[in-house]
Amino acid sequence: MSISAALSNAVLGLRAAGRGAEVISNNVSNALTPGYGRRVLDISSMQLGGVRIDGITRNVDAGLASDKRTADSANGLAKLTSEFHARLESLLGTPGDASSLSGRLSAFENALITASSRPDASDRLTNGLIQAKDLASGLKSASDGIQAARTQADHAISTHVSQLNGDLKQVHALNIEILATRARGGDTATLLDQRQQAVDRIGALVPVRVLQRQNGQIAVYSTAGAALVDGQPSTIGFDPTHEVTPYATQGGGQLSGLTINDQPVRTDSQRGALRGGALGAQFAIRDELGVEAQTEIDALARDLIERFQDPAVDPSLAPGDAGLFTDEGLALDPVNEVGLAQRLSVNAAVDPDQGGAIWRLRDGINAAAEGPVGEASLLNALSGALTTARPPASGSFAGQAQSASGLISSAISAVGVSRNASEQQLSFTSARLAELTKQQLAGGVDTDNELQNLLQMQQTYAANARMIDVLDDLMQLITRI
Repeated sequence: MSISAALSNAVLGLRAAGRGAEVISNNVSNALTPGYGRRVLDISSMQLGGVRIDGITRNVDAGLASDKRTADSANGLAKLTSEFHARLESLLGTPGDASSLSGRLSAFENALITASSRPDASDRLTNGLIQAKDLASGLKSASDGIQAARTQADHAISTHVSQLNGDLKQVHALNIEILATRARGGDTATLLDQRQQAVDRIGALVPVRVLQRQNGQIAVYSTAGAALVDGQPSTIGFDPTHEVTPYATQGGGQLSGLTINDQPVRTDSQRGALRGGALGAQFAIRDELGVEAQTEIDALARDLIERFQDPAVDPSLAPGDAGLFTDEGLALDPVNEVGLAQRLSVNAAVDPDQGGAIWRLRDGINAAAEGPVGEASLLNALSGALTTARPPASGSFAGQAQSASGLISSAISAVGVSRNASEQQLSFTSARLAELTKQQLAGGVDTDNELQNLLQMQQTYAANARMIDVLDDLMQLITRI
């Protein structure tokens, strides 16, 4: 081999070692970067000696990446569902908590019993009124909290849709750029990383399937079959609402659904086009879980109104008159139950602050004049109305005869069961996501192995540098002869 050939081989070796060290350094520095694919320098021997850099290969386990995206979507759904059930449980309270619905009902019942023992004591009657107002306030607060959760879900949907549209456009733009870079013979590894990161962000919102197309292109579909990117990116449409009320539903036209390229699509948790991830969870909270919770709260409010609206309990009432608890001062209208808990109030006839008289709690809502101060029959009847087992007319416990406290306890228990089930589901999805993340990291960049490769590259670089030094000394020696 001539000196010039040996020098050329050594230079090529230096170049390959330097490029290899650069690739390894990038691997180490991005070991924990989401979506990063480990790079490997591809080199081959040249026919006349030396090595040639053929390119850089990006190594990614596509199947594992797909599984992790699916797990991320499921975990997002489980997390948001669990948070809603926990929030609902805090709104209703837990047994033993004085501020819970059961605690407020118990305080009201005890106030009626205490007042019946001294019906002439105005302070005891006043306390009964205070506890009745507190019970109504508790139901109203629970209803307000449910609607606040639905409103937040609507706002979150708007945010998710904006992010989704942005990421879909980015995947499309990266598809084009990858195609152009491949045509120029350039390195597409960084572009592939960016595209995978965008797809992962989409997958956190909507479970997706990635289909490989020609020339490094990909198509993205939801697992329910909706095309998100295939050639062109789809445009997801949504119109946010400033505030969600109990009367607002998607079916009624007060709340927006989703469109894909201006075509309406379903959003329910069973057959929705984008169901299964964080976006689907927000729709479930707004349109299903929140509506169901409001229905239960309204059923509790209706049961409370009906117990005290019965003329058999308060003889001063005529059929159709409002009792102790009212629908904003009116008697119950069974066809207007939606949002009843938010409108629940104590009859102004017993409230001195509203021009009423506290003695009507003892003598009757529609009593024309104050009766004997020692008469406790109505107070006993009011207390008995709470303990009488009667079937509620609506809600999930309709037809099951229960006392007022039993009905509220059943509702709280049902929420607790749902919260526990959602936490168990969250625990499963979190563990699965953590394991898949661990596997992805383990199959990605192994920093120990990369550092060993770096040492080898340094040795290769040093050997080629030494070869150049020897050749330089030899050339110097020849020129001196």
